[in-house]
Amino acid sequence: MKLKSDFITQEIDDTQFLVPVGAESFSGIVRSNKTAAFIVDCLKEETTEEAIVDKMCAKYDADRATIAADVKKILDTLRKINAIEE
Repeated sequence: MKLKSDFITQEIDDTQFLVPVGAESFSGIVRSNKTAAFIVDCLKEETTEEAIVDKMCAKYDADRATIAADVKKILDTLRKINAIEE
């Protein structure tokens, strides 16, 4: 899976914003916390949900089940706005 090219990110004051620039049905802006921003950054290259969980486990001090649930929740949100290619 990968972030669609119709979406770009912009960092402003340590906050990441995800903005649609193509002809997507979503016409808003998504403000990401640090966890969501990390996941979006992982999606800038082809990856898998499991690979994202692995990267987050290496970076954050939390149990794998909690991290996996957080990744799934954020990916589900990105799917709802049609921001990722699978």
